[in-house]
Amino acid sequence: MVGPNDALIERFYHAFALADGRTMSACYAPDIHFHDPVFDDLRGPEAGAMWRMLTRSSRDFRLELLEHDSDETSGSAHWVAHYTFSQTGRPVVNDVRAVFRFRDGLIVDHVDTFDFGRWAGQALGLRGQLLGWTPFVRSAVRRRARTSLDQFQATEAAPIG
Repeated sequence: MVGPNDALIERFYHAFALADGRTMSACYAPDIHFHDPVFDDLRGPEAGAMWRMLTRSSRDFRLELLEHDSDETSGSAHWVAHYTFSQTGRPVVNDVRAVFRFRDGLIVDHVDTFDFGRWAGQALGLRGQLLGWTPFVRSAVRRRARTSLDQFQATEAAPIG
């Protein structure tokens, strides 16, 4: 049976597959809350900016939306991303579970979960394989991601010319 918010989930991941961060952002409510193991907690415009940043920097990106489901207020998705991690040039296959809350036809809460240690081993190589499970590596990755997002948002906000 098709859930009431399945089309929204499909639109979000179709845009992701096309590296269309603007359409992904448009699926979010203005007060969106996003959480994952790398970006931790993003609120409001930060969440959309993250997707615009990631889709602009993605190399060799391919997305598989394996399954999804929804009801009036919540939903879930299982997706796999295949890409080259831009900072190291290493190939990554990331298996992700998403949970959503919806309000007024938009996503108001989005939580992605994945095995950070497995991701770090792929993305960071030997350092990630040996230390990806540690709070030190997780904190370093989060700090770098936050810095990249802050720089991206500053660039987006800068006047052209």
